[in-house]
Amino acid sequence: MPIIPSPDIWYWPDVYERENAAQDVDGVIFATLREVADWTGRDVVDIGCGTGFHLPIFARDARSVLGVEPHAKLRKIAADRVAGTGIGVLAGSAEALPLPDSSVDVLHARTAYFFGAESAPGLAEANRVLRPGGVLVIVDLDTTAHDYGSWMRADLPHYNAVAVERFFADNGFDLRRVDTRWEFPDRPTLAWVLAIEFTAATAARALVSTPGLALTVRYRIHTRVKPRGLALR
Repeated sequence: MPIIPSPDIWYWPDVYERENAAQDVDGVIFATLREVADWTGRDVVDIGCGTGFHLPIFARDARSVLGVEPHAKLRKIAADRVAGTGIGVLAGSAEALPLPDSSVDVLHARTAYFFGAESAPGLAEANRVLRPGGVLVIVDLDTTAHDYGSWMRADLPHYNAVAVERFFADNGFDLRRVDTRWEFPDRPTLAWVLAIEFTAATAARALVSTPGLALTVRYRIHTRVKPRGLALR
């Protein structure tokens, strides 16, 4: 399956770094991840780790952390970020993880499984590398809520959020929705981020309709635990 370039971070990693810094300033996502996929003392892999922004956060408590990224430029930035820390960064994709069977406790993917049924090969690969009892956690944007969701819907008229959520539910995932606060240091940074995330027309409308420096953005957090197998009686 061909790698689909990310429309934002692949081309504007510097701006996306500012976006990462502005996202979820209250830490709601990681607090929820603690509840549904605690990584303390476990082996963690971040699929599509980009520039490695989240790798050091996992490394504070995990036994081991590995980032997997298909794009060479981003992979180099991630490797430079974590140099000397013991965190690894490898080439690979969701459909072809460079890992042995049953070797991972927590697989994390953030905004990397956006299109539902197209994720099926990656879900099968995740099941291969997870240990029994391990968890796959997929963090994705929720297009159904708040202004940010409406801007996404404007630019993705064929995206069917109901069908995507049904796909994950049919494949055994639990779902949590979380509202987060994005806060930017200034208006130019806000404008730059909107410009890489949306078409020019939508970005302009979004900037005008955002009077301050903050946005409310809802996420979906999908989790699926790999069964431990049949219990012996």
